[in-house]
Amino acid sequence: MAKNIMLQGTMSNVGKSFLTAALCRIFRQDGYSVAPFKSQNMALNSFITPDGAEIGRAQALQAEAAGISPSALINPILLKPTTDVGSQVIVNGKVRGNMRAADYFRHKKELIPDIMTAYEALASQRDIIVIEGAGSPVELNLKADDIVNMGLAKLVKSPVLLVGDIDRGGVFAQLIGTLQLLEKRENELVKGLVVNKFRGDISLFQDGIDILEKRSGNTVAGVVPYINCDIEDEDSLSEKLNARSADGVIDIAVIRLPKISNFTDFDVFRQYSGVSVRFVSKASELGQPDMLMIPGTKSTIADMKWLAENGLAEAVKRLHSSGTPVFGICGGYQIMGQTISDPEGSECGGSVEGLGLLGCETVFSNEKRQTQVCGKFGDISGSFSCLSGAEFYGYEVHMGITDSNATPLTTCGGEFCGNAAGCYIHGIFDSADVSGRLIRALYSRKELTYIGACIDRREYRNSQLDLLADNVRKNLDMELIYRIIEEGV
Repeated sequence: MAKNIMLQGTMSNVGKSFLTAALCRIFRQDGYSVAPFKSQNMALNSFITPDGAEIGRAQALQAEAAGISPSALINPILLKPTTDVGSQVIVNGKVRGNMRAADYFRHKKELIPDIMTAYEALASQRDIIVIEGAGSPVELNLKADDIVNMGLAKLVKSPVLLVGDIDRGGVFAQLIGTLQLLEKRENELVKGLVVNKFRGDISLFQDGIDILEKRSGNTVAGVVPYINCDIEDEDSLSEKLNARSADGVIDIAVIRLPKISNFTDFDVFRQYSGVSVRFVSKASELGQPDMLMIPGTKSTIADMKWLAENGLAEAVKRLHSSGTPVFGICGGYQIMGQTISDPEGSECGGSVEGLGLLGCETVFSNEKRQTQVCGKFGDISGSFSCLSGAEFYGYEVHMGITDSNATPLTTCGGEFCGNAAGCYIHGIFDSADVSGRLIRALYSRKELTYIGACIDRREYRNSQLDLLADNVRKNLDMELIYRIIEEGV
């Protein structure tokens, strides 16, 4: 049976997911068979495993860091918010249905057998399990029947590293305050503190380490610097949604829909020099991009209504009419069509007119398509003709069925018309051939030549995981980490 270690945070977005990925890569580099585990994740960025299970995107990345094939075992519960008070509940990779938050909290304890079955199966296969918590372990109004933080740590008898984010300020209050709010038995599970996202000269923080250790009675296992590595982030608090990459020759704008999902589809373009990617939520922010992307969404009809109400729909149509290439993925593809209908209320119900950039029509049902795919682009005319014959890989995860009489964009469906195109395939730009062709074509439209390298996203991501692991290894006391794992609780 595997030994374990758990990363819990003082709040959301302190870097637990990245540190979990880093430890998975470090343990793998050191010759251990390792796997990540997150009992319950709430995220709109998801991934489809080879056997068709839907899990959190971060856990798929962590599995890649660990060098294993992702499966539902590493993330048995995934919550995908559909409204401000409800989510689609996915258990063992398959949809259980939609639930209001209050109903889910009343019943979540019933999912402990699913969690433990997944964990025990995983632990029987590996040497080390790196467990990731969620949010904060001291949300006192939510602690009852906890299944993802200290509740899980007690169930699987895991030592805990508590992570604080110094970049957001108040790291002493974060760490010491969290420890003070923990129950005595929970406090005993915390075997080390980690200060994450430090900027500047770490040697100047020695007084801070001394204060933390004296006030908390716990050991600081490391001070990890703010690491500039390009790794996909699943969190709705992702800085990528609020910041643009450096101004470039090519400007790619992505609509930031209220229920945006899988915004990582566009991370591939950030690795190209001379290309900027920015997310926009107002018509006034659009400007004149070289390409416009409409991403996936967990609530297509509601987000289409939002586009119409805030003026973005008309702004997108104007850009399209002026010749700007527009590409939609999944919900973005549905939005680009003529109509979207949800007669069974599988998302939010009702129907709405789409942007009308493509001729397709979408009808939602309760059946969800979850599969990995690979294929080729067809013989395309118009702005995306550069992609004709290019090979891609990716995955589909959607509940709508989209009908179109047009020539398919790819061997897996989709549609194109002039300077508009869309499909259901997440990750379709990740291959070096697809993204490279598109970037070269955008340069050519401006009578320029792209001379940089074209890199497959999977290869690039692995190099970034190595960079992350190298930096974390240098700044964590790995001898202490291994001792914590060996001694357990």
